[in-house]
Amino acid sequence: MPILALCFATLSSLPGNGPDDWPGWGGPKRNGVSSETGWAVKGAEQPLWRVEVGLGYSSVAVHGKRLFTLGYDKDTELDVLRCLDALSGEELWVHAWPAKLMDLYHGGGTLTTPTVAGEFVYVSEREGVLQCLKAADGTLVWQKSLAKELALTIPQWGFSASPLLMGDELLLNYGALFAFDAKSGALRWKTEKSYGDAYSTPVECTLSGKPALALFGGSGLALLAPGGKELGFTPWKTQYDVNAMTPVVFGERLFLSSGYDKGCALVDLGGAAPEIVWESKVMRNQMSGAVPWGDHLYGFDDKVLKCIDLGGKELWRERGLGQGALSIADGKLLVVSEDGELIVAAAEPAGYREFSRRKAVDGGVCWTVPVLASGIVYVRNHAGELVALDHRTR
Repeated sequence: MPILALCFATLSSLPGNGPDDWPGWGGPKRNGVSSETGWAVKGAEQPLWRVEVGLGYSSVAVHGKRLFTLGYDKDTELDVLRCLDALSGEELWVHAWPAKLMDLYHGGGTLTTPTVAGEFVYVSEREGVLQCLKAADGTLVWQKSLAKELALTIPQWGFSASPLLMGDELLLNYGALFAFDAKSGALRWKTEKSYGDAYSTPVECTLSGKPALALFGGSGLALLAPGGKELGFTPWKTQYDVNAMTPVVFGERLFLSSGYDKGCALVDLGGAAPEIVWESKVMRNQMSGAVPWGDHLYGFDDKVLKCIDLGGKELWRERGLGQGALSIADGKLLVVSEDGELIVAAAEPAGYREFSRRKAVDGGVCWTVPVLASGIVYVRNHAGELVALDHRTR
């Protein structure tokens, strides 16, 4: 497929992905918002299942009745990709490879989320190992050790960006943006330069009405054309070069945020070059990015859950949840606190309003985004406990 003819479709429209699937990092629209409606805000008292999946912060990808996630086995020093039955938690297959713990100032383990589309599942990890497997049985289709093959510099906390599938190309932020043939793994193109430590997953956007990609690197925000040509760059310097959130796109505007007391900004993409509309410390996303709903953003400003508007005004705050993570479905927040509580609350600017709260996982820290797929909420902690909570209405 010619580069200029790339389809900038969301993952939900890819062959084989259903309307209630969560096919990879950020869900069907790459922004943390589920398309599901009609699920129960108060789930069943007993979980459907609990399993151990290994150390790490990886979220889950759900395709039909199959769930994919990553964990690190400290005893064998292996990263493990697991395919589980989404309803029962039964292990359907596993695929493992050697990896390092990489526990600098935290527990270490896996960082990224698999991407599943049709018959294939893709995974990249903190040392630059990129793989494609058959989703049905875990057969390895191709594998690349890119840190060695491309002489990449691994960031101090490891590569943390998840794969982005666009058309027949698989895009990865490894400092520079790389595009690989999704079927063969062959390198198609890369950007001319690196944009610094690679912790953020790229996202589709438009610049001056034309298709583009937003890449949030350690040095700042790059706007790129299909094929990797730089269209614009906004410097954004954060302590330790940790710019980890996936930028949030609002038409011709883009929201970005960083922790370590850096703050956030709204960037105008309507002109010939990106321009910062406003900059503030009202939202400092370090572990988990903000999620949009309507004309508002919901996220963790360090250890405070907040709602802000697109003018940068804080509308409400809720303390006591630590550095948690969240997603949104049907106008409701799915929030996981740092110590493992699942809270369902209203995604509304008028004020914080809870529908339900329960302890989901015990022990370990919870920095992983909760996922809703087909009425089931999946929550995990760093220690490797993954739980399925039944929020179906039928």
